[in-house]
Amino acid sequence: MTSDTGRKDTTVARRGYRVRTPDVSRAQGLGRELGLGAAVAQVLLHRALGDAADARAFLQPTLAGLSDPSTMLGREAACERLAHAAKHGQRVAVFGDYDVDGTTSTAILSDMLEALGAEVVPFVANRFVGGYGFSEPALEACLAVDPAVIVTCDCGSSDHARIDAARRRGVDVIVVDHHLVPEEPLPALAFLNPHQPGCGFAFKWMCSAGLAFSLGAGVRATLGASLDVRPWLDLVALGTVADVMPLEGDNRRLVRAGLKLLGAPQARPGIAALRENARVRPGTPIGGQDIGFKFGPRLNAAGRLADPVLTLELLRAREPARARMLAARIEQLNDERKAVERTVTEEAVAQALSVYGENPTSGIVVAARGWHRGVVGISAARLVDRFGVPAVVVAIDEAGVGHGSGRTPDGYHLHGAFSACRSDLLKFGGHAMAAGLSVAEGRLDALRAGFSSATPRQELERPMPIVDVEIGSGFPLPKAAELEGLEPLGEGNPAPVFALPARVIDSRAVGDGQHLKLTLRAAGERLTAFQRDAGPSADEVPPELVVIGTLSADHYRGGGALECSVQALVPP
Repeated sequence: MTSDTGRKDTTVARRGYRVRTPDVSRAQGLGRELGLGAAVAQVLLHRALGDAADARAFLQPTLAGLSDPSTMLGREAACERLAHAAKHGQRVAVFGDYDVDGTTSTAILSDMLEALGAEVVPFVANRFVGGYGFSEPALEACLAVDPAVIVTCDCGSSDHARIDAARRRGVDVIVVDHHLVPEEPLPALAFLNPHQPGCGFAFKWMCSAGLAFSLGAGVRATLGASLDVRPWLDLVALGTVADVMPLEGDNRRLVRAGLKLLGAPQARPGIAALRENARVRPGTPIGGQDIGFKFGPRLNAAGRLADPVLTLELLRAREPARARMLAARIEQLNDERKAVERTVTEEAVAQALSVYGENPTSGIVVAARGWHRGVVGISAARLVDRFGVPAVVVAIDEAGVGHGSGRTPDGYHLHGAFSACRSDLLKFGGHAMAAGLSVAEGRLDALRAGFSSATPRQELERPMPIVDVEIGSGFPLPKAAELEGLEPLGEGNPAPVFALPARVIDSRAVGDGQHLKLTLRAAGERLTAFQRDAGPSADEVPPELVVIGTLSADHYRGGGALECSVQALVPP
């Protein structure tokens, strides 16, 4: 079989899981060379990092290893134009999308250009006014401030008409984006997108936050300024991880440096306020999971329910009091988002059960007036988990237009399914696993029929958990510091999965009875484990079991203690 990293792997079957074939002697030898325990060394072997020099480069990434930015098509022209604007007092409008990548890239470029002497007016898209991308309302808002240059961040690759309209109004447009590129040439002064034909930039998977950082650094070099650009790497890390970019190559180097800033005691005011609300103490090491599950959802909440300008202002805040006020409002919105998401999901599940039954024979479409369009994508993902088929959740507005979002399990192509239903849709877009659509309320029945035809149920065998290392003979528990050396963990560099034979000291339901908390004795150590959505089974946990899950530092207990995020509990 093939591993998450693309390398050929063999696995051995166990009761309830499979484990990647270990090589204890090689792992112990590599561990001695690197000063690591055998468990983490075995993880490195599984990821084709058996050479000590390669492993050290992975564990200690540096900014010196970044790809040559001068090979990025369009970067030189963009740097020269923005440097000219900074030197001659020309106004620059910076416009970004409403998600975390869009708001961080807007904050990065706006701050860097201002630090270099430019006059900047930042904007971000609004889900409820113009929607995603460089829309007509977005163009008009930018033009209203009479800019000489407009820079779009995390959007623009497909917005030919608006870019051409700006050009005809005498405004130069620079597009900074990482989405797939249409065949039609873009009428922009400069286009920075590693995916475009003819771009020689070696690393293709940088998000807009990373591209904005590179552009700002390039403008600094063009001006011959002495500005230190490293303080913006915290925002690069936020955008990269939240946008689920592969954490390898340049992304690993940038994010690793940014994580240090996110955890630093003297973080920027907005980050300090965000950490406080997420109950992350200053000085606590930050990992990819913190961005994905603590910071990212909070930063996205404003764009989902209200105005993403709140997020932009938080990221750019200079005064701690102002940052705390903005963070408090965002925290309130995130709490509202959770409640709205819960309500929409419960109603969507009930509707799906009523229409399709417990075991749908095809993909499902549910719709209602009153649902909040900012959470339909999250609710669609919950339906996929519940029913195992593609799901589309549609929020119908007062004008009778449905705004929907779809998600799908492996084995389906959602964009292809929407394409098969194109005659029933006003518009659609996206990719294989996630896509969005607009549909007239009167065409919903036709959409349901067409979507069902395009997505017949596939009876896929439920995959068994794949374990990287079994803790036991030859593989003691890893140290917390060793696990932190693998960061950033996430897309392209998943957290290693361990199997821990354990004795249960205590089991209880937490979080309003929804989740399961275990106190375990494993490999001679006491550790805490959590399993989501397993609270009702707290009284059924056997006294001994094998815990399958990921390990991380337990910063609340301290002292190098570990905690486990449980994927499965299996009999010993």
